Amino acid sequence: MSDDLTCPIETIDPARMDRFATGAVHDVMTRLRHEAPVHHTQDSVFGPYWSIARYKDIVEVEALPLLYSSEMSRGGISLIDSDFAAEPSETQMETFIAMDPPRHAEKRRVVAPAFTPSEIARLADSIRDRTASKLDSLPRGETFNWTKEVSISLTTDMLAILFDFPWEDRHKLTEWSDGLTNLELIREKPQERQMMMFEMAMKFYQLWQERLEAEPTPDLLSRMIHSNALSKMEQTEFIGNMALLIVGGNDTTRNSMSGLIDALNRWPEEWDKIKANPELIPNAAQEIIRWQSPVNHMRRTVTKDHEFRGYQFREGDKVVLWYLSGNRDEDYFDDGARFIADRDNARRHLSFGYGVHRCVGARLAELQITTLLEEMVKRDMRPELAGEIDREAHPFVSIIKAVPVQIAA
Repeated sequence: MSDDLTCPIETIDPARMDRFATGAVHDVMTRLRHEAPVHHTQDSVFGPYWSIARYKDIVEVEALPLLYSSEMSRGGISLIDSDFAAEPSETQMETFIAMDPPRHAEKRRVVAPAFTPSEIARLADSIRDRTASKLDSLPRGETFNWTKEVSISLTTDMLAILFDFPWEDRHKLTEWSDGLTNLELIREKPQERQMMMFEMAMKFYQLWQERLEAEPTPDLLSRMIHSNALSKMEQTEFIGNMALLIVGGNDTTRNSMSGLIDALNRWPEEWDKIKANPELIPNAAQEIIRWQSPVNHMRRTVTKDHEFRGYQFREGDKVVLWYLSGNRDEDYFDDGARFIADRDNARRHLSFGYGVHRCVGARLAELQITTLLEEMVKRDMRPELAGEIDREAHPFVSIIKAVPVQIAA
């Protein structure tokens, strides 16, 4: 492997997967911001692509969704596409995050009512009760995996409540989410992944039929099924949106909850700051979402030839918006590689996207992380790292597999 800090910048492949497990990707992104904020990689396992590393450039691209397309027919929202997969998928699931205006807005409206302030408030008590119960049940004085016992448990329960999914089968939501983003399945075992997606589709189709015949209820599935827009929604699109909501509701929040332990152990003085002033908690929740960057990138595809910052972009070019780089851009975030609980502009992070594709469930993610912090402060709980954090070598989602911790007896 080349030395990322001294090799010629044009030889770097920013999406090289091993760096995402070690954290070395942040050194690469710092170089790109300073030396080549618009960078072209000619050859990679994902094919050729452009990298956009600076905050202001990411925002500019995001603000032009018709010039920089998210459409699945053009390649979708991730570098992990047909160039990477072992074989093309037999079925392409349609989802509103991989649509351009005006179609995107129409489809997004179906889901959006489930995430209004009043709906989030309706879920708040349940989130708090489950968070409190989970923290009280954790072992004291022995090592356990925070990701499994807290992050995965809380986000899985929340998804089941959001969908009113059969409670005894809620572990399936986590299995499907992990399967959808698993690089080994995508590249080496496409049939196994296809079977998992089929199982998910069958379950949600069954729930669709049940909710269609029942009276409307406040859960997200019922809202979608009884909305006017669903009559225009194909089954593949319905299942695609379920997949999006599972991954979005699971991975983003779960990995921020795991990243929180990393940050508080690196900078224990920030935890002291939060405990001394609990009013900082909502801001600290935003800061962990910025610092952790649960989504590493979003991909767009150029729809017509044009010039960007002096470079020629051609129709069909892949453009990768490195959120994890924009979130640490020194021009916007002083000492951006550091977690600072009272950072004054933490809310300006890019983790939820920007413009028309800003995450529809952002408020729910913020509430879950804020509630976790509040309940930890109430208990004066300081989980201490008890081993190495295990991160996945994944260029799209910032996946934390294990955070071994101990909580003092």
